Amino acid sequence: MAPYLQSVKSFADVPVTDAGVDTLAFLEASQGVLGLFDLLGSTAFATVQSDLKGNIAKVRARYDAAPTQSATLEELVKNEQGEKKRTATEGLMWLLRGLAFTCTALLNAQANREEELSVAFTKGYDQTLKKFHNFIVKGIFSVAMKACPYRADFYAKLAADPAGGPSVPEDTLNEELDKWLASLNLIVKRMEAFYEKHGYNKGF
Repeated sequence: MAPYLQSVKSFADVPVTDAGVDTLAFLEASQGVLGLFDLLGSTAFATVQSDLKGNIAKVRARYDAAPTQSATLEELVKNEQGEKKRTATEGLMWLLRGLAFTCTALLNAQANREEELSVAFTKGYDQTLKKFHNFIVKGIFSVAMKACPYRADFYAKLAADPAGGPSVPEDTLNEELDKWLASLNLIVKRMEAFYEKHGYNKGF
């Protein structure tokens, strides 16, 4: 076992080429985000987690059905356009929105070290997902934000080795987290621009 960020695939290790973002590596790194919500430790985040999980599954199903046409996220979306139901295109779009929320919330937390997580996550939600949600879903998220653990407790869990080994020093943890978030942010922004440019987000 190893501390959390060393036990999952980092977005910094997801290949991004002229052809696009590597689909399998991106899905593996996205899987790692699910565990972050386990560390946040509140059942209030179950909705966010199950949403991310469901959308990862939709993209994965498309990749499994047409691997040669889905090597990158961009190719996957492009190759699904001729079909009546664009399940993976929609799933990826919502996955990116969920990742944008997580990323923005943690970027806020990293930028404001004195701020509690509930504040950082509320700001992250306001900046990303809120505009896509109806009154009921906004209420669910509002409860989840209030249920965020204390910042110190969450960062201690991020640094800890579940097997009882030494915790990661704070400087190392911040360095790893900053790298992970910067790469995730670049991928999300790249894909959002891709969807926008080609109108792939229309109708969802």
